[in-house]
Amino acid sequence: MTELSASYDDPFAPRLAALAVLDDRGAVVGWNRMAEELLGHSGTAVVGRQAFEVLVDPRDLPAVRQAAGSCRRAGAWFGVLKVRHRDGRLVEMGLRAQTFSRAGRVREWLVAGALAADVLDWQRDRAILDGLYRQCPIGLVVHGPDLKVLRVNRAVERFTGVPAADFRGLPTGYMLLPDDARKAVDRVRQVMETGRPLIYSEQFARLEADPARERVALVSAFRMEDRAGRVLGVAEMIEDITERHRAQRRLALLDQAGSRIGTTLDVAQTARELAEVMVPHLADHASVDLLESVTCGEEPARALAGPVVRVGVCGIGTQQPGPPHGQGAPVEFGPDTPQSRCLAEGRPVLEPVLSSDSASTGSRQDAHAPDPGAHSLIVVPLAARGLVLGVLTLWRSSRPDPFEADDLTLAQELGSRAAVAIDNARRFTQQQQTAFTLQSSLLPRTVPDQSAVEVALRYLPASAAPGLGGDWFDVIPLSGARVALVVGDVVGRGIHAAATMGRLRTAVHTLASLDLEPDEVLSRLDDLVTLLAAEQEPFGEQPVGEQVVGATCLYAVYDPVSRRCSVARAGHPPPVVTGPDGHAALLDLPAGPPLGLGGLPFEAREIDLAAGSLLCLYTNGIIGERNIDADIGLSKLCAALTRPADELERTCQAVVDSLVPEHPSDDIALLIARTRMLSPEDVASWQLTLEPAGAARARALTSAKLTEWGLEHLAFSTELIASELVTNAYRYASGPATLRLIRERSLVCEVSDTSHTAPHLRRARTTDEGGRGLFLVAQMAERWGTRYTREGKTVWTEQPLAGTLP
Repeated sequence: MTELSASYDDPFAPRLAALAVLDDRGAVVGWNRMAEELLGHSGTAVVGRQAFEVLVDPRDLPAVRQAAGSCRRAGAWFGVLKVRHRDGRLVEMGLRAQTFSRAGRVREWLVAGALAADVLDWQRDRAILDGLYRQCPIGLVVHGPDLKVLRVNRAVERFTGVPAADFRGLPTGYMLLPDDARKAVDRVRQVMETGRPLIYSEQFARLEADPARERVALVSAFRMEDRAGRVLGVAEMIEDITERHRAQRRLALLDQAGSRIGTTLDVAQTARELAEVMVPHLADHASVDLLESVTCGEEPARALAGPVVRVGVCGIGTQQPGPPHGQGAPVEFGPDTPQSRCLAEGRPVLEPVLSSDSASTGSRQDAHAPDPGAHSLIVVPLAARGLVLGVLTLWRSSRPDPFEADDLTLAQELGSRAAVAIDNARRFTQQQQTAFTLQSSLLPRTVPDQSAVEVALRYLPASAAPGLGGDWFDVIPLSGARVALVVGDVVGRGIHAAATMGRLRTAVHTLASLDLEPDEVLSRLDDLVTLLAAEQEPFGEQPVGEQVVGATCLYAVYDPVSRRCSVARAGHPPPVVTGPDGHAALLDLPAGPPLGLGGLPFEAREIDLAAGSLLCLYTNGIIGERNIDADIGLSKLCAALTRPADELERTCQAVVDSLVPEHPSDDIALLIARTRMLSPEDVASWQLTLEPAGAARARALTSAKLTEWGLEHLAFSTELIASELVTNAYRYASGPATLRLIRERSLVCEVSDTSHTAPHLRRARTTDEGGRGLFLVAQMAERWGTRYTREGKTVWTEQPLAGTLP
């Protein structure tokens, strides 16, 4: 191979060089064809003549004589001289001269020459080749066709710690572990067989002499061929990038941690994200143990070492046995374990090698190693704002290399970042718990007893949006066995929205107690929201916080006696009505403006609802207005409500399962009511003419009906109530009056007339002849009140069915 390379590459090779032979007097005695081609002199023209006369310019004679003297003294000379061409021009050539002597006398000179440019290129190539083997920091390995090493450079020697001479003749990959050696052989064989070069391939390798240390090399390889196409072997260039690779891996891990840790404001999820980031990039197993108070959102106490809960766990391998403490389980660390020291002192612990005795008494058992083969350990405190929240524990078992100081530094950096995210999640949890406590106190906890409807409720807070929402619902019993169904949504999020929701809900209860019509209730609410928004305007240059500027609401009143339902809405989605036949459709209802705009009217609509119908009220979160088309959501909602006879709780859950995603982006309030109808046998109504004998007739009718109902014990009080109410109607109203008795959870007595004059309860003086009627009514009844309609008013009373005379 050396001879072939010289033949093609060396410009002084006999086949490529211009050759001349001079005798001891300087006469030319030999001249080859290449000399004739380069200089134009034929052999017959120069042989026998003095070389100085033919080939040397007179101006160059001193340099030529000096070179000849050096050659005579040293026996050889190499340099660059100008040689005269046959046409008279000077050709710069690299010359190599060597003397041959016999019996101590100089007899002949052999001069080989080539163009100076070719000689300089060849010298440069030789210098590069020599540098590759002696000075190049990148390893060079030359493999023969038999997959044996022909030569390596000194960089490989430094890489492996083995002298370069010892590699000659060794099989490829001889000094690597078997798995790595097999990969190295396959790599060289593939390049040799296919001829396709390998460029910058990242390879992992471990030496048999140091199997615990994994090295990373950047390998490029190409096949060597002669000009005839014969394969001479494969040359590999190997760069040790272990430290660079580790640095890049650490940077990548830091970058990955920044995007993966703290994606939510959930303490447990953040801890799990930290454990998952660590495996397998830095450790084989990782666990995150937090103080129990932290998991509950509480502020951790200083110098507190327990109790601890294992919140995040991650390990390599699908068949990996689980850790002795599962996720969410309490953990008790012994007093001398690395974790307890880390918790108490707030300092990291690095144990590169876990001793074999520690399996029973030392750190391995007490450190809760998930694998009996764990051989290296890191424990890092998770500290934020000077408080230790917990510890991060890392183990290595499958990876042979132990943890190093750089690994500890990286774990500390990741732990510090995660601790901030965990602390933010903890503080958010604390605020959310406070806020949800406030919100839950504002929402109804139970459905009040009433006979008009059967109700199923759901409230689902948003899991992705920060802060509380202002969604609410309510079921409010009204006079005359009626019920008000309310659903509303305050614009905005946070404490302000929740507080405003509470104020609106209280206002709705107050307005409902006045027995106002739905459109009138919304008008009053509109005024209230406008007032609340005005109160939140900024003063001076004070920054504006989260302002509540509006709300939507739907208010419905259902009467189980008449089966009439009056509904009005203020910018709220319309309710879905499902008849007993299973047909579900949106109620055609005027939209009305959202609350807070002010000055715009609201319209109510009355519909008849058969007993067993479903009335579904909801907020816009359930129909996915932020995620999908609202029409699609409404279609799904109607489809989920087509079985009115099913158990109501099951229907309500079916709606949630069908429309609510796993992590809703908006709060959801859902109210489904199944209508009932009071039996005609439980309702009695009479129209009375307003005459002096009307009160007596009211007493007689009341007594007879109560006897029929078996409520004789309420006869005296009810007769008195009916008599006084009819008497008031006689005195202050015109036209007929209506007396109605309703038997449900209580006994209801109502007297309706055409007057809009409000009755007032007052204390009569001893000299007054009247004014004691309503006082007596209030004493006899448990509750009483007045509601107004477009036709007049109704004064009503309620008495418990099991009541006795006061």
